[in-house]
Amino acid sequence: MKLHEKIKQARKQKDWSQQETAKKINMSLNAYGCLERGETHPTLRRLEQLAQVFETDLVELVRDDDRNFFNFGGTYSNHSQQNWFSNSPSEQLSQLQHELEKMRLMTQQQAKEIEYLKQQNADLRELVNVLKKTV
Repeated sequence: MKLHEKIKQARKQKDWSQQETAKKINMSLNAYGCLERGETHPTLRRLEQLAQVFETDLVELVRDDDRNFFNFGGTYSNHSQQNWFSNSPSEQLSQLQHELEKMRLMTQQQAKEIEYLKQQNADLRELVNVLKKTV
């Protein structure tokens, strides 16, 4: 599912109108409608706002299950090479920039999750040490 479709689906799951959603993220109705139609791509800040109001993980919001430009096997899985190569160079660049931004977001989110897990690990070690002293 493409990002704009996920945004629309998340809004509908909340049973919100486009106008309500646009207001929640301090965006004009017209600009929000462009996002849902896939006519524009949201900024990182806007993606973070959307994930927050939809109460979802940022990575889940930007994850694209329909295609993967970064398949190291040399092909674009679930994405027709013919369609990819028939796009103009500027369209290809735009698509790649969008994919790179999504990968950057996913990497940032994973780094946050790793830090959280490290902290949990340290807390558990401390708890184990306290429990050992009481035994």
